[in-house]
Amino acid sequence: MSKTNRHSQADPEEKVEKTLSNAEQFLEKYKNILLYTLGALVLAAAIYLGYQELYKKPLHEEALGQMYLAEQYFRADSFALALHGDGNAYGFLQIADEYGGAAGKSLPFYTGVCQLHLGQYEEAIASLKKYGGNDEITAARALACIGDAYAELGDLPSAYGYFIKAANYRDNDYAARYLMKAASISEEQGNTADALKLYERVKINYAHTAEGREIDKYIARLNPES
Repeated sequence: MSKTNRHSQADPEEKVEKTLSNAEQFLEKYKNILLYTLGALVLAAAIYLGYQELYKKPLHEEALGQMYLAEQYFRADSFALALHGDGNAYGFLQIADEYGGAAGKSLPFYTGVCQLHLGQYEEAIASLKKYGGNDEITAARALACIGDAYAELGDLPSAYGYFIKAANYRDNDYAARYLMKAASISEEQGNTADALKLYERVKINYAHTAEGREIDKYIARLNPES
């Protein structure tokens, strides 16, 4: 075997040894930094898990317990007690102050509906606009409730806009109710053509609903030739 061949066979071994040597030197030089970094990552993970399990989770469960009692008043139409509490159980406002987002995404909806029923229309609008839940029916209802609040304040254009948003949010039977509210505003403002269009939309798409079964009389009133 020639000297050149022996040299070429030795090169890979030398390269491996050199690489290992460089790696050892790097680890030796930076071992403290690497250990500190690893320790910091482990500590951060421990803090995060501790926060989730020892603070956030118990806080969420406690908030849900308070929400349950307030929701019972809400379902009984005791809106003042649901909103402000009964002296023992918290109301939605106190729950928001005490627990914030830990109480869940439905809290602004409940708060806003209570305020709407209690005549606190501007507060209701502010609360309902904070709702960010994923339930499609509740999201559409929140929009409609904002429309109701604007209507009570005499801001009919804004009310109309929110009723249309609620009706268009998802195609379900509740949309018929929101379309009727929007049509009523159009009639009140003298825009009978738009009102008729909305009534006809109810007839075409939601004839099986309670609103749809009564819709012919609304259409006939605006369009006797129909």
